[in-house]
Amino acid sequence: MGGSAAISLSLLCLGPERKVKCYNGYFVNGYVFHTEEYGHGRKTYNSDVCIKGSTSSEFEVDYYGRLEEVIELQYHSEQNRVFLFKCYWYDTTDRGIRVDPHYGLVEINSKARHRNVNDVFVFAKQCQQVYYTYTPSFRKDRSRVDWLSVLKTKPKGRNVVEEDDNEIEECDEADDNNSIEDEDENSD
Repeated sequence: MGGSAAISLSLLCLGPERKVKCYNGYFVNGYVFHTEEYGHGRKTYNSDVCIKGSTSSEFEVDYYGRLEEVIELQYHSEQNRVFLFKCYWYDTTDRGIRVDPHYGLVEINSKARHRNVNDVFVFAKQCQQVYYTYTPSFRKDRSRVDWLSVLKTKPKGRNVVEEDDNEIEECDEADDNNSIEDEDENSD
């Protein structure tokens, strides 16, 4: 193993630094994500996420959620950074997700949250952006009022997102204009 690889590996073994940076937004995979709190009351809503998943069965399951926090962990060197999304997830069982047989739309029950609260973090690079909306014809049907249709969005390309370098101990102290973009996206 080369000298620089051995140094990087030893820095990773130390674990992340005790301080984290938190952001209200993040640009990755061609999408601009904002936390739910930051996006509340804005014209565009960029906090709905989807990750491709699989289970031990033969079926592939997508997981749907809402972005609560963007967290940067640093591993004792500037090159060793990891961005995580803290999300709350919707239930992926039959009580929380279904596919409309007539239209083929995926629908989620907005009242059915995933029960495993210890599994809230995902790598930002795993996420795709989606949009949740009420299907207009369902508004009259009260039995479907909690169900939202999932619309997958397409990456928009590169957008400029502001960055604020304030390191903080707790994520709750983040500044409202605190956003960052993925550096891998900048290298294109």
